Amino acid sequence: MAPVNKAFRVAVAVPLALLPAACGSDAPTRTATPASVAPSGPVASDGPSAPSAVPVGDPVARAKATVKTLSDADLAGQVLMPYAYGDNADKVDAAAAAGNQRIGGVNTPGELVAKFHLGGLILVGFAPDDPTGATNPATNVDTPQQVRALTDGLQAAAARLPGGAPLLIGTDQEYGVVTRVRTGVTLLPSAMALGAAGKPALTEAAWHAAGTELAAMGVNVDFAPVADTLGPAGSSVIGSRSYGGDPAANAEQVGAAVRGLQAAGVSSALKHFPGHGHTTGDSHDDLPVVRQSAAKWEREDLPPFAAGIDAGAALVMSGHLDVQGLDKGVAATFSRKVMTDVLRGRLKFAGVAVTDAMNMAPAMKWPAGEAAVRALNAGNDLLLMPPDIAAARDGIVAALKDGSLARERLVEAVTRVLTLKFRKAGRAQPALSVLDSPDHHRAVGKVDAASVTVLRGGCSGPLVSGPVTVTASPDRETARLALVEELQRAGVDVRAAGGKVVHLVGYGDKRIDLSPEAAVTVSMDTPYLLGAATSPTLVATYSSSRLSLAALAAVLAGKAKAPGRSPVPVAGLPRSACA
Repeated sequence: MAPVNKAFRVAVAVPLALLPAACGSDAPTRTATPASVAPSGPVASDGPSAPSAVPVGDPVARAKATVKTLSDADLAGQVLMPYAYGDNADKVDAAAAAGNQRIGGVNTPGELVAKFHLGGLILVGFAPDDPTGATNPATNVDTPQQVRALTDGLQAAAARLPGGAPLLIGTDQEYGVVTRVRTGVTLLPSAMALGAAGKPALTEAAWHAAGTELAAMGVNVDFAPVADTLGPAGSSVIGSRSYGGDPAANAEQVGAAVRGLQAAGVSSALKHFPGHGHTTGDSHDDLPVVRQSAAKWEREDLPPFAAGIDAGAALVMSGHLDVQGLDKGVAATFSRKVMTDVLRGRLKFAGVAVTDAMNMAPAMKWPAGEAAVRALNAGNDLLLMPPDIAAARDGIVAALKDGSLARERLVEAVTRVLTLKFRKAGRAQPALSVLDSPDHHRAVGKVDAASVTVLRGGCSGPLVSGPVTVTASPDRETARLALVEELQRAGVDVRAAGGKVVHLVGYGDKRIDLSPEAAVTVSMDTPYLLGAATSPTLVATYSSSRLSLAALAAVLAGKAKAPGRSPVPVAGLPRSACA
């Protein structure tokens, strides 16, 4: 794997046209002008054409040839990547069948693929129309074995479609607070933990381990890494999903994550372009406004996305964001200025542009068909989670007929999608035995150990002496018990009560969740809350994964140093008391 490109510390000073070509098996070819990969020649407009011989070798040539065999409805299906209900491609319970009927008029995920000739499917951990999980029929993930069986079934359905391209199967496996598959896998810490470690080589190795495990489960697209740079006030929506607040450091981390993930055979999707770190708005509920000037956007948000593209990211996800310095008043997803002029023209990105979920509020201001056409006309190639699959498909087909969507634009999008898919054809899939392996634990454990940060307190020897009692709010019980076990393994005397208190806080906790009697307060998410803690010792792990807690236990027991530095400012505290 290639080393990190140190030139990205001054990336914004380098003309983008001079950046090196992308690398990696998924990497799209960077071009000197906005790329159009539309094939020449006629394209069928109604009904599937008779199958024709297509090249077996070059993915681009194969994609161009395949596009010529597809009907309008086939073309429309290839730019759709919805969710489905159920944990098996062909057998689901009544609740899941009802969900699939509601969004697609069929019973199973496999039938969705077959009916709509889909380009991809996203695996979700809850029903998107029931985020509480109360009915939970949409859950696609349980164990790695179940996920592998599901993806095998989905690929079998895709193999019967015109063109025979593999299905894009994606998920949001960012790690940290956004993690879909949580059991039976090696869990990376949050992006912010990797930023605190500040060692891109370790980031690359950790993400290579993660990518190998995703590939073994049949996931070939990961909607990660988050390339958003946090502003001084942070962002409650992005938080520890970001590597931090330093654009240059983030650029190195994003590039490393992309290289590691894609070397393992999983396509990386940078998000949320052009940057979600400078707003506290939540695009699930409304259109967040990013009030940066174009110059400030270029300094603070551009470098990580440019670095990810330079590293070969196969996809870039558009954000439902009003970035006023680029196209005031228009959500980036639907902005040609952002998705074509900036992403294609300036950054020379030639891969697949994918929308953020089309069932989020900013995209729901139009009917599903109209929203789909608007997103494609802006420059997106793949539409994630349309709220009504048939309406999205039919809207695209109707737009082709009335001229509101140029055939060349749709063909260009489908050709990019198929090129990515054919790049995956024939790649050997790792066995499930690679999951949660000792080698992967070692790779990820190194970055966990490098991320632990002491913001106040001692820098050598045990951080707490004598018997220890671990406390946390009730919904942190899993992490509390894990830390108890790891402390005991490190030789610490842990007692149910009466010891010096090590108190854990995590995602969503407030000042009220702090413990005034704690000798040590540990933040397992963003470290901002530590600015209000009164404990003599303050530690950040940025993560509650088992390997993060093992690294924390080693530091608390005096068996390891805490080399991390907070990648975001915390009021009244240094970035590190030790490093």
